[in-house]
Amino acid sequence: MPRNTDGRPTLADIRKWPATVSVPKGASALGCSANHLHERIRRGDSPVKTLQFGTRHVIIVADLLRVLSGETREAA
Repeated sequence: MPRNTDGRPTLADIRKWPATVSVPKGASALGCSANHLHERIRRGDSPVKTLQFGTRHVIIVADLLRVLSGETREAA
């Protein structure tokens, strides 16, 4: 799997991911720790949209791609 020189997946890699991924996998793409991203999710200020299933969260890959591509969220 091609990766950036720092071990993170490339945008091309991420485009091949399923619709949702685990928080640790999403955090690796963002270049932060899973603990940091879990904390941001808990506080409600995660940079990416998530879905919650009980106590488990998953990252929406389409939103992860938006963030990594530098796009901004549309006004709600």
